[in-house]
Amino acid sequence: MADFDAIYEEEEEDENSDENVVTLVPDPVVVRGAGNMTVFGLSNRFDLEFPNGLVSRVAPEEYKATVSRVNSVLKKTLPVNVKWLFCGCVCCCCTLGCSLWPVICLSKRTQHSIDKLLEWENSHLYHKLGLHWRLAKQRCDSSSMMEYVSRYDELTLGLLESFV
Repeated sequence: MADFDAIYEEEEEDENSDENVVTLVPDPVVVRGAGNMTVFGLSNRFDLEFPNGLVSRVAPEEYKATVSRVNSVLKKTLPVNVKWLFCGCVCCCCTLGCSLWPVICLSKRTQHSIDKLLEWENSHLYHKLGLHWRLAKQRCDSSSMMEYVSRYDELTLGLLESFV
């Protein structure tokens, strides 16, 4: 009966437990293609203008150098892709669409070349700054078509450890 009047303190939950922690990741910086020609969603160049979302994260000179390297890859490969696309479209009826395979393979090769370049840039510069730059598909604003954009994601601690 002595326990009837006793006051017991309830254990309070720790407010800083791992289950209650919410990390906010800022929106990625997206740079759309600025060229006048697009082959399978890949524009023929990206704009050298420094985006506002990267201010105080990356030096404008470093950004411009990286975009220039990407643009040089696009400048070498996309004219060849356009020629193959034109030839493939002309011969499409006779080959039942098989003449478009070379341009599809060349487009994949161009994307792979840009991915390799961005992987090198990330490992040498951007991961040290807490950013990850990649080529990503995104739906166009004006239509339901997809395009490739240059996307800067901010690395969280877990992602940073997986890249290092």
